[in-house]
Amino acid sequence: MADTPADLTWIRAAPEGEDGPGPWFEVAFGPDELVCLRVSDDPTNIVTTTRTKWDAFTKGALAGEFDHFAELDGGRDTATPV
Repeated sequence: MADTPADLTWIRAAPEGEDGPGPWFEVAFGPDELVCLRVSDDPTNIVTTTRTKWDAFTKGALAGEFDHFAELDGGRDTATPV
């Protein structure tokens, strides 16, 4: 992605002590309030947002606002990877 700085430091959301292979969700904080998101097995597909929106999302996740996405759906626990 042309608008994404090349020198970002990516932070991987993996279970403690787990090195790979993933895929893992990764986030990087860039200049001017830029927040970049990607999945480790597709590192060129980057989604961007603002720091304000990222902060709102993480606060919502901590408050349980997205717990309904992890509920059982058709007999399969959607929080558990396939």
